[in-house]
Amino acid sequence: MRHFLDTADLSRKELGRVLELATQRQEALGWPLADYGVALIFEKPSNRTRQSMEMAVVQLGGHPIFTRGEEVGFDVRESVEDITRIMAGYHAMIAARVIDHGVLERMASLDEVPIINMLSDKSHPLQSVADVLTMREELGSLSGLTVTWIGDYNNVARSLAEACALEGMHLRLGCPDGYGADGEELSRIASLGAASVEQLDSAEAAAEGAHAVHTDVFVSMGQEADTERRLRDFAAFQVDENVMAAADQNAIFMHCLPAHRGVEVAADVIDGPASRVVRQAHNRMHAARGVLAFLCEENDITKGDTK
Repeated sequence: MRHFLDTADLSRKELGRVLELATQRQEALGWPLADYGVALIFEKPSNRTRQSMEMAVVQLGGHPIFTRGEEVGFDVRESVEDITRIMAGYHAMIAARVIDHGVLERMASLDEVPIINMLSDKSHPLQSVADVLTMREELGSLSGLTVTWIGDYNNVARSLAEACALEGMHLRLGCPDGYGADGEELSRIASLGAASVEQLDSAEAAAEGAHAVHTDVFVSMGQEADTERRLRDFAAFQVDENVMAAADQNAIFMHCLPAHRGVEVAADVIDGPASRVVRQAHNRMHAARGVLAFLCEENDITKGDTK
């Protein structure tokens, strides 16, 4: 059974297929989820993820069921395994936005129905599909182009790095000391097909000649107690006009949102002509539809061979 827990669960060809499905009109996709439910479990709150996933399920003919984390209570009210087995009797797929990536791995290990990662502490693969979709729309073929990530090498960065490596891009990471990827991780990303992988301790140096510059908040959900320290450590890594000036003259700026103007990004950058954050957010729905349609193909859901 095929699941989608990490971007690297896909081969380069399969990522291409997901992106192809994401751009197809609904008439071409048909209604592979007609008469099926898709469970959407949110242990962490969300705006874009809930909106995009619910609409994507509907666009494929399915019925999304939103469930708050406390309603299922992973390993508190019920075990992860019991929750998964019961929900698999109601739904064609289960998607979950969780704190611990291990919860998703336990769900997938049962092979009851396809499991989709809507975010975990390790990765955010749906975001990376939307990011690549947006960059393809703006830049054309991505092979050989340079993408820069500035900030913490977090779950969003890890998934973006995997997707860009599968696309054959040059990857540059601009991270403060102690917040970057280790050598083993850099080698892993390179092995996925990246044209090159480089990590630098300067935002401007990392952005040099880049065709797309990405960042994220410096303090993510669950890190609020470290706000003062993190803001101090990331002070020199704001994406401002100097950073964008170092990039290619036609470079685009991207942010997974929500954003804090004046912290990780200057207002004149995120609200300026290089910004593609709104299109990027809208593409979350198309990316989700592509992933759902791909899993329908891979798991024969379109043939009605599931619950």
